[in-house]
Amino acid sequence: MSLSLTRLWAILRKEFIQMRRDRVTFAMMLGVPIMQLLLFGYAINSDPRHMPTALIAPVQDQFSRSLVAALENSGYYRITHPDAQPSEAERLIAQGKVSFVVTVPADFGQRLLRGERAQVLVEADGSDPTATSGAIAALGGIAESAFRRDLAVPEAAGPEIVVHRRYNPEGITHYNIVPGLLGVILQMTMVMMTAMALTREIERGTMENLLAMPATAAEIMLGKIAPFLGVGAVQVLVILGAAWALFDVPFMGSPALLLAGVMVFVLALVLLGYLISTVARTQMQAMQIAIFVFLPSILLSGFMFPFRGMPGWAQMLGELLPVTHLLRLVRGIMLKGAGLPDVLAQFGALSVMVMVLGALALLRFRRTLD
Repeated sequence: MSLSLTRLWAILRKEFIQMRRDRVTFAMMLGVPIMQLLLFGYAINSDPRHMPTALIAPVQDQFSRSLVAALENSGYYRITHPDAQPSEAERLIAQGKVSFVVTVPADFGQRLLRGERAQVLVEADGSDPTATSGAIAALGGIAESAFRRDLAVPEAAGPEIVVHRRYNPEGITHYNIVPGLLGVILQMTMVMMTAMALTREIERGTMENLLAMPATAAEIMLGKIAPFLGVGAVQVLVILGAAWALFDVPFMGSPALLLAGVMVFVLALVLLGYLISTVARTQMQAMQIAIFVFLPSILLSGFMFPFRGMPGWAQMLGELLPVTHLLRLVRGIMLKGAGLPDVLAQFGALSVMVMVLGALALLRFRRTLD
């Protein structure tokens, strides 16, 4: 049979019409590359600047002011707490509100004027070595140039900056990556499995039998997501066991507190997957939407790239992602030994997401039934 342009054109028209009707797939074909282009082009930065820093300086003299000016002029440091107390600075770095704590001794200026080797202590949050490496590397030039104009004796020795990497002194990468994988793996599996479970019932026609039962929308939703909470719990135990047995990741905090936070996160994920299933009509659509949600969760959460290296608008988007708050919670508890007061903000954010996603899922499910 010879090639017929008429038949070929008819098949092409049919495919374009079908593609136009499948709006979710068409949106994914355009949305995914546009999202990747914008995120990688504007939001991703592996060398963060203007990192929040707390300053402990009992004597606010010209030397401490020169040090502050040199740190800020380098572009890497932003003194957000200029008169912090030691206990306050400890709390700030444990909660992740500052990346550095700079301690200037009370006799710092006197030692410089006497030509002695004065020391400045810079404590860095080493739970994410990539985020602080550039700022630490810049300290050498800062130490050499900060006090040249202030010293009365030109040949006086310059200050020595002592760097203390907190929580991960050796800068081991997998101490940061492996705890983060807990959130990434759960995000990928929980959302996709939950989203496809309900759409599979719609495709097979078994949803009609479920809706014929004398059950409310909330009861159906709870019945659908409960098994996936159990699956998530098993995955959590497997990942944490591998982190301890294979990668020797330190576990400094409370296991009960960590498991409680992770299960709130899993609940948010299965509700997100349930919400996706009320939008998608096929399993393919559910998978496409889950992938579309998964990409920004990887790029904007601080898992692959430093969170503080992103512009303000990208950080605002990242704050809306459950993975962002789980990464802070897991790294804080496992690496820093954080207690409930230190991670209370992350618990609160995840709890709010659970309530919002649950309400939206119920609302969408009722509309779908109507």
